[in-house]
Parts: sequence; structure tokens; C-alpha cells
Amino acid sequence: MAGVMLATMLVPYKDPDRPVEERVADLIGRMTLAEKTGLLCHAPVAVTPDGGFVEESAGIMPTAPTTESVRDKHLRCLTLMAPVAAGPLARWHNRLQDLAARSRLGIPVLISSDPRHSANDNPLTSVADGGCSRWPEPLGFGAIGDEELVRDFARAIRAEYTAVGIRMATHPMADLATEPRWARTVGTFGADPDLVGRLAGAYVEELQGPRLGPGSVASMVKHWPGAGPQAGGETADFAASPDQVYPAGRFEQHLDQFRPSLRAGAAAVMPYYGRPVGVPGLAEVGFAFDREVVAGRLRRDEGYDGVVCTDFGLLTDSVLPGGTVWPARAWGVEHLDRAERALMLLDAGVDQFGGEWCPEVIADLVISGRVSEARIDESVRRVLTVLFRLGLFENPYVNEEIAVTTVGREDLAAAGAATQRRAMTLLTDSVLPLPSGCRLYVEGVDPRTAAAYATIVDTPVEADYALVRIAAPYEPRRTLPEAFFHQGRLDLPEDERAHLLELAATVPTVVDVFLDRPAVIPELAEHAAALVADFGATDDAVLDVVFGHARPEGRLPFELPRSMAAVEAHPEDLPGGTEDPVFPLGHGLETTNWRPRAVSRREG
Repeated sequence: MAGVMLATMLVPYKDPDRPVEERVADLIGRMTLAEKTGLLCHAPVAVTPDGGFVEESAGIMPTAPTTESVRDKHLRCLTLMAPVAAGPLARWHNRLQDLAARSRLGIPVLISSDPRHSANDNPLTSVADGGCSRWPEPLGFGAIGDEELVRDFARAIRAEYTAVGIRMATHPMADLATEPRWARTVGTFGADPDLVGRLAGAYVEELQGPRLGPGSVASMVKHWPGAGPQAGGETADFAASPDQVYPAGRFEQHLDQFRPSLRAGAAAVMPYYGRPVGVPGLAEVGFAFDREVVAGRLRRDEGYDGVVCTDFGLLTDSVLPGGTVWPARAWGVEHLDRAERALMLLDAGVDQFGGEWCPEVIADLVISGRVSEARIDESVRRVLTVLFRLGLFENPYVNEEIAVTTVGREDLAAAGAATQRRAMTLLTDSVLPLPSGCRLYVEGVDPRTAAAYATIVDTPVEADYALVRIAAPYEPRRTLPEAFFHQGRLDLPEDERAHLLELAATVPTVVDVFLDRPAVIPELAEHAAALVADFGATDDAVLDVVFGHARPEGRLPFELPRSMAAVEAHPEDLPGGTEDPVFPLGHGLETTNWRPRAVSRREG
């Protein structure tokens, strides 16, 4: 034992009493080129429901083979793509760390994750389940506008993530949601430039703490320098829509939103896929490929020396089940091969390649003399610094029992449920709160849940009131992975509009709409007895608000346009400002004096 302790003391990178900078320098000096380039890939991995390794991609999207990636390719940054329960996830994590510990240098693994605390059903942008406490989407926090509540949320994330070994969050989004049709709006804090940056900064600050350390979750803020102004609102994930445009000249306003997160010490930054068009000084290539965007605007101008990780899939085409090819998102440089793209990204100042597990491509650039090993060391230093500061070299393991008792813990679940209710926004009202015990007709609501509040009837003509839950309209896309994204028109299809108006003419109808994007619904604003917006809420949360057991406090985090013509005429980079909106940014009726009412039957 004394001999082992002495050996450890003689290896500087294993000595926790030495400065991190010294430990990093010592470890880099011991690493092979293959070990270094493994740190420059940030690969997606899957987990079986019982906590086993997944060695062959079997899901909707390709994932890296776990054992080969860690043992043979020396990858140490993996992003978790699976909604696995806490116990199996903790077991998987500890097995993964065991695998890493058996390597020559024993470098631990850093696990990252997209958001896991809301109900968003896009597996490319979030994980909808896994037992974590359930909160509203970030838009809901934009609706409330309370930095302290955002900090409460971040503390819940930190508790649940660290319990299962997730030590990096590939969030928040500090993007300003200025284009109403943009599919990623749901993950933002909204369109208010006075609010978005502050909330994102508070989120980062509370995830990481005053200083990145053993109790922290490192934050990867995205999508630098602002992903909201997509041309026509189409997401840049696909080849048909690579462009970002700034008709109102608001590039700097979008970039501004990232400064609070950078000041908070964000451990990592992710640039967006988008290709800016017509911005002076910027090349018309994807943001991550432009040296002025990364080495210039981010590192030189903002003084940022943390990790820069690309959005996922800039090098390698993805082959989906059935053989469909999803092209790499290398907009503006599609003609380059993988090595040339990697070379351009490294020259731009990027450190990690998101969604990739091809370190050999990077190593070949060094072997061929196209990239210096000193340049690779620069990025390795940034990645290792995060691992050391998080304390992973001292204790990478988690306690399975603590994981099970922490994830979904009662107090965290209660806080998330309360926030769902607070975030809801009352847009119009002539009947709320509904009286307890009334005859209620429901659509889009579980009748069994609603039965605790009212007498559920089968038809509108039997009812005193109707309650309908709908989603914000979108145009479904036919092929994967585009089908996961809500894009296109924001107005109701004619058949749905006609049905809702007929229902409203039959019985006083309360409509709750889940706003993952703005909706063009002037008819509902005019004819519904009450119109309520939610930003991710369960049926019982909506019913609590509708029946006056909880008070909605939200204000719209974006405006609701009056028509698609107004949306189409609106500059993609401008916050608000569509012609004659139905509801402006910040709209919400006051409900301070709400009280549950006694039953009151309709005549007839």
C-alpha cells in the first residue's frame, strides 16, 4: 500500500494537491497521439434498459459502440441518448468508469446530456423521460421571468444529473427566438432580449456553481452566436435550409445574449449549424467553420478559453435505419471531405467534434503534417481542464442507491409541478375558474384525471363547459429525422379550426394550447370562452389552473401573430414586431384574485 501511495505521489497528474494546470501539462506529456485525438470527439451513446452497453446502433439515430469507443478509440466524452431509469443508468455509468480506469492512463469518462426535465418529444434535442422531475420547457421560465426560479431549476438538474453521473449539460440555449416558425424555439427562453441572456446566465451559474468543481455540472451553452434567425424559420439541421439571415441588422443583438453565460464561466460553447448570409466580416459557411466566429468573435473579443464543441454531425453523414442518408451539416463546405472539414474546424478554433467517433481522421491530419501536435495539445488542455476541475480523476463513480432516491425526488417533483402551473398564461377569459363539479366535456385530456374535478360527460350538448387541449400547429414532415421537428405554418388546419369553432358555439369552451412555438390562432382568441397557454404541463396541472386551484402567472415569452402573412413579412432576426399581433410579447391577464367557484349549472 505504501508503495502504491508513493507511486501516486510521484505522478503529478494523479496528485489532487497540485494545481490543475500542472496536472494537465503532466498528463498531456504522457499521452500518445491516439489518446489525445480521442478526447477531441464527443460521441453519442445508448444504454439498454437494464444498464448494459450498446455496441451496435439499434435506435433511430446512429450511436457509437461503447466498448470500442472507450477502450480502443480512447474517447472520454460521451453524450447520453437514452431515457434510462436512475438505477440502471448509475450501474451503466460505473461500469463505463471501470472500463476507462483499466486504460493505460486511467482517464475517466465525462457524460453529457441534452435536457431531460421536460416533455419535448424530439429525441435529437431532448430526452423526454428517465424518471427526472418534470418541469416546463425553458419557454415557461421565460414566461415567468424569475431568475431565482431558474436557479431553483438548475439546482434540481444538478442534483439529478450528478446522482447518475451526468456531469455536463449540453444546455442552456441562449438563442433569441425571433423567427416564429423556428422549430428550436421550444428550447429557448423566448424573444425578450432584456430577459433571455439573464436567464441563461443564471442557469449556467447555478449548474456550475461559483467555480467548476466536484459538485458541478459543466454547462455547454448554445448555439453561438445565436441560432434564431433561420431563413423562413426552417431549422439548419437539413440541407434545404442552411441559411441564417438578418434583414433587420440584428446580428449583434443575438450575440449579446451569450455574454451573461460566458461571464458565468460556461465550461463549453456550441456553435450553430447555420450559415450566415450577408453579415459583414463573416464567411457564408456554417458558424463553426469560420475562424472569425470562433477564434475571433468568441476567443479574441470575448476572451473565452473554454471548450468549443461543434453541433453534432459536421464531419460524417449519418445512415439511418432503412438506408436513408442524413448529410453532415457542413453548410458551405459540403464539397470538402471529412479530413478537410476537420482541418477547417481546428483552424477556426474548435476543440471537439460533436456527434463524431472518428479520432483517426484527426490523428491522420497530424501524421500527414497538416496539423501540428501542438494545436491538438491546445484542445486537449481545454478538455482535460474540465475533467480535472469536475473532480473526475479523484472520484468518477456514483452511488446507485443515492441515484435511485435522488432522481425524481418528491421535493424536486413538487417544485417542477408547481412551476408548470405558474408558467401557464391566461390569454383571454370570460368563465375561469370553472366551478368544481360542473358537467365537463373534454378533448385532449385524460377523462380519468378530469373526473377528480368535474362530472365528465360524453357529448358537448350535455356539458356546462368544454375543455380542449391542443398543440401549437405545425406542418408534419414525412421523413426522419425531419419528422421530429415542428416546422412550417403556425395556423390551424381548416378541419381543426372548424371543429373548435363549432364546439365553442355549442358550449362555453376553454382551450389550452401548448406553445412550443408561437401560434396563429385569432379565431380561438375571439370565440373561446377562455384561452390558456402552457409551456409543457401535465393534465392535472392544466386542470388545477382551469378550476382555480393554482394561479397562472405567465406572460407570453413571444408574441402571437395575427396571420401567416404577417409572419412571412417579418424580419427573421427581429424580436417581435409582426403587424398587429393578436397578443404582444409579455401579454397575460392578471389572476391575483382567483378563487375556486361553486358549481353553477347551465340552463337547459
